[in-house]
Amino acid sequence: MDTQTQSTNNQSIRQPLTPEQVSPEQAQANAAAMQEGNPTLNPGDIINRELTLEEKAKKVAVNVADITGDKIVVPTYFIVDDPEEGQKALHHIHDAEEISDVIRQARVDENGDRTWW
Repeated sequence: MDTQTQSTNNQSIRQPLTPEQVSPEQAQANAAAMQEGNPTLNPGDIINRELTLEEKAKKVAVNVADITGDKIVVPTYFIVDDPEEGQKALHHIHDAEEISDVIRQARVDENGDRTWW
């Protein structure tokens, strides 16, 4: 386990979930990157392995209005608690399968039965 994971095991990491929680600097940087070069990737989709866990938690992949006009926010990294590794950041594209596994585990009760809402 690396020091980044060890230092955050017992700390609560907060991720932006609404447009108001996304830092204005990040929103401006993403908008500028989209206008500059017509990129094939959304700026929030780019993996940066040098970021700390806290920095990854704040990074947003999507912060735009959907087809209905509602503003949506999708984090670049999902912070999860792994029983063996502690807290870790899963990239919303690169680690999509592992994110799905985490969601499936969260929907299983103590008897191993799936629970549906």
